[in-house]
Amino acid sequence: MIGYYVHHHGVGHLTRARSVARALAEPVTVLSSRPRPSDIAPFAGWITLPLDTPDDGEAPDDPTAHGVVHWAPASVRGMTDRMAALARFVDDHRPRCVVVDVSVEVAMFVRLMGVRVVVFAMPGERTDAPHQLAYRVADRIVAPWSASVYRPEWLREFEDRTVYAGSISAHADRARAGTDRDPTSVVVLAGAGGSVLTPEYLARAGAATPTRTWRGVGVPGTPWVDDVWPLLTDAGVVVTHGGQNAVADVAASGAPAVVVAESRPHGEQLATTRALGAAGLAISLESWPDPDRWPEILERAGALSGDIRARTEVDGAARRAAAAIEDVWA
Repeated sequence: MIGYYVHHHGVGHLTRARSVARALAEPVTVLSSRPRPSDIAPFAGWITLPLDTPDDGEAPDDPTAHGVVHWAPASVRGMTDRMAALARFVDDHRPRCVVVDVSVEVAMFVRLMGVRVVVFAMPGERTDAPHQLAYRVADRIVAPWSASVYRPEWLREFEDRTVYAGSISAHADRARAGTDRDPTSVVVLAGAGGSVLTPEYLARAGAATPTRTWRGVGVPGTPWVDDVWPLLTDAGVVVTHGGQNAVADVAASGAPAVVVAESRPHGEQLATTRALGAAGLAISLESWPDPDRWPEILERAGALSGDIRARTEVDGAARRAAAAIEDVWA
């Protein structure tokens, strides 16, 4: 049995966990504060953890434990119940390891229970004491990106335990839906973790590029799309936020890409966006531009020549992450 902690913010951590779990031979039980989905496949089990927030909007008491961790408020019932649920899981199942994506506190807690820990790294500036603590105790660190594209200096201290798995996409094994791209189609991916994009912005971008057709996916106020893969493989250009799963999916499709950094803690998306731009794999923007700039930006995207799928190492990435996990007890 493998325990797999999935952070509840956004949908990317869960999507990545599904891809990795499918590549693992051992059964996987999810540990998360996310609501249990109706279909938990490919997981063997799902344990819903209590939220670790104070009741009634009260201010948290010493939430960082004097700067040692990111979030461990004292005298919060949910925090105590959360850790008790983790302890029961470890006691009941004696997992081979627990994969943590991502939480410094969960990584530390299960390691102190004598369980091996695999930690997923995140892009951005992770030199703060809590992140460094999690990486120090990890038996293995999985960086879900290509080392040839992004190799942060702060991770080099732990290179002997780090596996650069490549960008993990849920669509890595899917074929293209069509044969030719529509050069007039622009698909825009907004992040489930929060975005400043609006339908009004897309309308203004469309007005600035009258020969193009813009379609927003995940933008508040736009229709829901269950399967974005046909859109990605058909689009002449894909404009995406800099989240890891979105970037991986766009890379898997091979579409000419414009990557825009949304505001995230520790500069997560900014680091990814800059790395892709520096590698010549995407047009990188550090904020959403004035709509009048889009004609020039789209022209530059269409001229990109780098093989984004090959350089981000999408093919086999989930399996390499699974192998890094399995190597912990081999």
